[in-house]
Amino acid sequence: MKKHFIAAALGLITVTGALAQTTAKPLHFVAGAGVTFGGDKLATTHYTDGSSSNITAGSGLALLVGAEYRVAEQFSVQGTVGYHIRFTPDASNGDADFRRVPVELLGYYHINDQWRVGAGVRFVSNARLHGSGAASGLNADFDNTTGAVLEGEYFVKPNVGLKLRAVREQYTPTHSNVSFSGNHIGMLANFYF
Repeated sequence: MKKHFIAAALGLITVTGALAQTTAKPLHFVAGAGVTFGGDKLATTHYTDGSSSNITAGSGLALLVGAEYRVAEQFSVQGTVGYHIRFTPDASNGDADFRRVPVELLGYYHINDQWRVGAGVRFVSNARLHGSGAASGLNADFDNTTGAVLEGEYFVKPNVGLKLRAVREQYTPTHSNVSFSGNHIGMLANFYF
């Protein structure tokens, strides 16, 4: 009887330890925003005052939502879906933008509680150059593309991170063999819930 009690106690300790380790791998939701710079010029819009604005394949405003899972003390994975857009300043006779929907899967190594580095893959769909008014001739769809992401993140608080990232990707207009570099750097702020 004593042996069964000891075996049951050891089993309970083992199960409790396993459950404690499981709860140490938290799931967090993430939302973020930032700006990116770079890429080849896709189009130039001209204004009546003589000024102009370039639309590049890597620049713009980046928004994202997703989830992150802490696999171990020093490792985590993050999956996000985003909206990345570069638009021209408003004009009375038209405007233009380049928009796309990136889906990313990144793995991170946590150097300490405040710093981590990550790398992963970025799949971009629904990339489209869109113009209206005087810029309506700029409309073009682009093939889906896959790229690579490398980034570093600094946590100013446990639930707020500031990122510096580099992305390598190419955009090819549908029914064309001409490619445009979408390579860019970006600065983002992420909020973890």
